[in-house]
Amino acid sequence: MKKLVTGILSLAVVAGLGLGAAIAQDDAGGEGHAESGTPHYPIHKPKQEDWTFAGLFGHYDKGQLQRGLKVYTEVCSACHSMTLVPFRTLEDLGYSDAQVKAFAANYEVEDGPNADGEMFTRKAIPSDYFPSPFPNKEAAAAANNGAAPPDFSLIAKARGIERGFPQFVFDMFWPYQEGGPDYIHALLTGYQDPPAGVEVAEGTHYNPYFASAAALAMAPPLSDDQVTYDDGAPQTVDQYARDVSAFLMWAAEPHLEDRKRTGFMVMVFLLIFTGLIYLTKKSVYANKDH
Repeated sequence: MKKLVTGILSLAVVAGLGLGAAIAQDDAGGEGHAESGTPHYPIHKPKQEDWTFAGLFGHYDKGQLQRGLKVYTEVCSACHSMTLVPFRTLEDLGYSDAQVKAFAANYEVEDGPNADGEMFTRKAIPSDYFPSPFPNKEAAAAANNGAAPPDFSLIAKARGIERGFPQFVFDMFWPYQEGGPDYIHALLTGYQDPPAGVEVAEGTHYNPYFASAAALAMAPPLSDDQVTYDDGAPQTVDQYARDVSAFLMWAAEPHLEDRKRTGFMVMVFLLIFTGLIYLTKKSVYANKDH
């Protein structure tokens, strides 16, 4: 018993030290890593934003998703593809079948071979997928300072930053799945001049929220009043970043609302089933001698 208590106290001390170290690290803002010569990225962790699709009853804001699609179409699609997202799924954003057909027709896709055995291009239809702006990965890298822009189909699920201790403990009971959108928003709004004494390679841009280095090849893609909104939403970098982050979350997980709805019904069923099992047990053993 004494050994058990001692072990529990030791674990508590270790956890406390870990929490203190985590808090000290956050307060330092990554400066300590730079001084020690072992930088850790991202230098600053993304801030947890408020999303409509967060939480047990989260849902997508279709108006925001439509604005995010507009930002992607007018800005991001010049470099980034979404080859796993078909045009037909845009009906989930509130567009009619005719609107989806008209939107898809703005793109051209390669098809074939034809009767002569040759490939040809045609206007896209709803069953087609968002095409890549480059013919291949090598061409994409050559046009972007040697760094091929990543595909955006699953980027919101692939770019989550580990939250560390003690947040990950709470995430075990109340899952946190918005790390990707938080990261994308922080990256798009986090461009800044490098601090004194920090040098970045030529052709790169300092961003303390970038997960792989202190700077990245992509220049700041957004600026105020760059995209015109029809619904009166603010035309600012912050709003653009929020909208496109939400849109990319939808692209990566279009069935999120159905999944949460199903999960809630399953939990309700399990609670009712557990209650019935308990009542059945009481009824069966009520008049039994123990």
